[in-house]
Amino acid sequence: MIKILKYGEVRSEEIFARGKTSFDVADTVSEIIENVKQNGDTALFEYCEKFDKAKLSSLEVSAEEIEEAFASVEPRFIEILEAAAENIRNFHKCQVRNSFIINDCDGIVTGQKVTPIEKVGLYVPGGTAAYPSTVLMDSIPAKIAGCKEICITTPPSADGKINPAILAAAKIAGVDRIFKIGGAQAVAALAYGTQTVPKVDKIVGPGNAFVAEAKRQVFGRVSIDMIAGPSEILVIADGKSNPAFVAADLLSQAEHDRMASAVLVTDSEELAQRVSEEIEAQLKLLPREEIARTSIDNNGKIIIAENISDVIDVANEIAPEHLELCVDNPFDYLDKIKNAGSIFMGRYCPEALGDYFAGPNHTLPTSGTARFSSPLSVDDFVKKSQYTYYTKEALAKVASDVAFFAEKEGLSAHAKSATIRIESEK
Repeated sequence: MIKILKYGEVRSEEIFARGKTSFDVADTVSEIIENVKQNGDTALFEYCEKFDKAKLSSLEVSAEEIEEAFASVEPRFIEILEAAAENIRNFHKCQVRNSFIINDCDGIVTGQKVTPIEKVGLYVPGGTAAYPSTVLMDSIPAKIAGCKEICITTPPSADGKINPAILAAAKIAGVDRIFKIGGAQAVAALAYGTQTVPKVDKIVGPGNAFVAEAKRQVFGRVSIDMIAGPSEILVIADGKSNPAFVAADLLSQAEHDRMASAVLVTDSEELAQRVSEEIEAQLKLLPREEIARTSIDNNGKIIIAENISDVIDVANEIAPEHLELCVDNPFDYLDKIKNAGSIFMGRYCPEALGDYFAGPNHTLPTSGTARFSSPLSVDDFVKKSQYTYYTKEALAKVASDVAFFAEKEGLSAHAKSATIRIESEK
């Protein structure tokens, strides 16, 4: 059963059970990465058989498999995927940055050039559930950014197949290549390349503890989006809130993962009790009851505070992945929220809208990293180069200043590189 606590009985850093795993995966992941580096496809085939129980003849999904999968998905779901994709495109198109140039002074040009990352790899989880939503969320911003090649890795089932919904979503999003690989070995393949899998420049997407650790270990060899922790939601709800709605929202994260954290903060003792009762009632109806119950029992909390305004400071300190404002006039609070991955406003905006359909990205900072990082966006798939141009006359006006500055830092060669061009003309 979910714990009900008074604000002050729990420290803010204890509200979410963050970043805790019951075992150390670093050594195992390091061995997997080294094996893939040394043995390429051979290691990947072995790991597929060992971890996924799939004996593959090919690592890459064929065009025929994609078309067959697309045709097998029910038409209504195809329509929903296409509508969701359009919402995601419309939102992320607004994030596109343009190059700029500054030419205010005679003889001086400065600017910034925005260039798409050439090759990106998207990790799409399999395991306990399939996530076509992740395909859309991760590949559409890359497509908008203009990435030349977008590859997906996702674990196969024991029969060597990929969930048809994942392949349908990949086709709709315009993914270039898809590989039947999961776990740390998929991250290693994308980072170092194999005979079949191309080496990419950036890896994005959520995964289990092995995937997260692999991304950590290959960072520097390639760029990554973030180290994703278990899912988390913080719901701020006043006494007018419907307890059934709030309970459903908490369970929507609890069913993800036994390590997920679902927390309600409210100013109403009555709501707290009714939500607790609703959680118990709704848990019994969930197909993933065992996972959700473990999450609720171990990590779930209801915290009773004096008033909703006081809770905002707590929310900012916690910096949750998902934050729901189940209050009247939620826009009154929006400017006060400083740290949150994604904010869901009002009583009719469940977090699930963000997971699937609304358009904003669902790949979000976890574990308190929303204090300094952002949801996945088009920015994650571009790089920026800056440039500078000075004429001889423009340099002559500032060379002595540059040299003086350089000498103050004890770097005489820096100083000389500016003055030599002027002195040689005298």
